[in-house]
Amino acid sequence: MPKNELDKVDYEILHHLQNDARITNAELADRVCLSPSPCLRRVKNLEEANIIQRYTAIVDPKAVGLPISVVVNVSMTNQERSHLNFFEQRLAECEEVMEAYLMSGNTDYMLRIVVPDIEAYERFLFDKLTPIPGVTDIKSSFALKQLIGRTELPLTRS
Repeated sequence: MPKNELDKVDYEILHHLQNDARITNAELADRVCLSPSPCLRRVKNLEEANIIQRYTAIVDPKAVGLPISVVVNVSMTNQERSHLNFFEQRLAECEEVMEAYLMSGNTDYMLRIVVPDIEAYERFLFDKLTPIPGVTDIKSSFALKQLIGRTELPLTRS
């Protein structure tokens, strides 16, 4: 189901599910002005098209002892696909990595790391990140305060 096949009701369904994935099908159907069966069929179609990839709970990192968020820019010696693949595989093994992006510009990767304290970040840096072959430069920036933390995508509704 390509984006151009989504209609206004699909976008409304996505809006409501992004804000409350635990909403019942009956409540969702009511909010998007459908009966429950067609609403459920649309949700299943969105799931099968991988537009809805998964359902999850958003956990407050501070409440579970992970108050430190670090944005890390990583440069590599070599941008050959095999080297980047190896780096990405090793990165995927690190539970501290919440987000990772292959970048254009001055650095090759941007990562968002969460840890309980500075010592844990130091262990991540020296035990996991710097030993990966090809890493040449690491720049770390510590977040002082999260200003915006959206999870809902800014979907354009038809």
